Amino acid sequence: MFARSLWSNRDFSVFWAVQALSEVGNAFSLVALPLLVLHTTGSAAQMGLLTAVAGATSLLTGLVGGAWADRFDRRRLLMLCDAARLVLYGAIPVCWALSPQIWLLYVVMALASVFEMLFKITYVTAVANLVDKEQIVAANGRLEATNAIAYIVGPALAGVVAGFFGPTAAVAINAGSFGISLVGLAFIRLRPTARPSADEAGSKADRAQDLRSGFRVGAAFLWRTPVLRALTVLLTVTTFLSLGMTDVFIYHLRHGLGQDERTVGYVLALAGLGTCVAAAATAGLRRSWGFGRCWLGSMSLCSVSVLVLGGTGQVPVAAVTICLYSFGMALAGICSMSLRQEVTPDHLLGRVTSAFWTIHGSLAPLGAALLTALVGRLGTRGPLTAVAVVFLAVVVVAAFTPIRQRHPEQTAVQPPQTPPTDAPAPREESYGDDTEARR
Repeated sequence: MFARSLWSNRDFSVFWAVQALSEVGNAFSLVALPLLVLHTTGSAAQMGLLTAVAGATSLLTGLVGGAWADRFDRRRLLMLCDAARLVLYGAIPVCWALSPQIWLLYVVMALASVFEMLFKITYVTAVANLVDKEQIVAANGRLEATNAIAYIVGPALAGVVAGFFGPTAAVAINAGSFGISLVGLAFIRLRPTARPSADEAGSKADRAQDLRSGFRVGAAFLWRTPVLRALTVLLTVTTFLSLGMTDVFIYHLRHGLGQDERTVGYVLALAGLGTCVAAAATAGLRRSWGFGRCWLGSMSLCSVSVLVLGGTGQVPVAAVTICLYSFGMALAGICSMSLRQEVTPDHLLGRVTSAFWTIHGSLAPLGAALLTALVGRLGTRGPLTAVAVVFLAVVVVAAFTPIRQRHPEQTAVQPPQTPPTDAPAPREESYGDDTEARR
């Protein structure tokens, strides 16, 4: 029996189309919000602090978001997140038209990040409910490719819009994009989430406990899966340094190289091209090279790119290095996300995803604030050289872990131990006994 083509999957096609349009709006915000802060305060530290606030609220959401994605209707959760972000981002241009208030940006970003994290977690689980398991890598590649195209078009257009009409106009476009996603999601259907058996699911009280202990369940699965454990630990280090990197790029172009908003938009659009190429190439590269070479090679490329960027004073060189950095980050990210989807049972996927993002992002807000503060005080050369060295150290350490394997998904989940004959039936937390975890 032949697998169904992604092109013939109507629900995935609709999901793919509306998320691509929504990402164009997100790309507007990527440029518009830092520019809005920079125009108002002229401070790189304020840019980093706003990013840190958003990151901190995302972490708190990650503690419970995975359990919600596993327990509640995933399509409705996605729609709720879009509706909330439509209202929140729409409030910025309205308020700015009356009287600019920096505090509003912190409030909006803090609240919007809650729904952003919940959307991202549910988005990952939704892909697994839209396509067959053997199509996950291809589906993620297609989604990331079109999202990357959005990040080519979006920043360039955002720079033009911000240059002529101000950053708030670009924020308004971002708000409207969530409305497009909201409408599109109303026309798709997700496969029912795979659930444990009635005995494993337990009582209503047990299910309520699952919502409260969702992070613990997801973290336990990560810990007991060697390759995911290694990825979580090492990505905690890289995310500490990479969360504030876009702010550093923008600051370097505006203040270090003296460029205007349109040039910032064009350079970030080129970064989107790097992401697009990586997304289109990931499935083929992983088949040819395997997981280990793809991940280790991509992080090595990020290290070299950041090192060169810190020492260059030329816009073309900066643009190329930012593009290569984006290529490396996208390749590593798609490989990592696809691996989690492949080895995690469907009824645990939300909790595992949220635990993964919460743990590896736990230090990211502090890192974003620290990196941008150092760049504002010392310039880009020293801080970015330090980032490059840390990235290279991560590659060296990863080479001694299961990450280096060509097909870690084949040995990721250990076979379950046979329980004693008088032992009670395992509950959902005993994911090691779930047949979906064995490939």
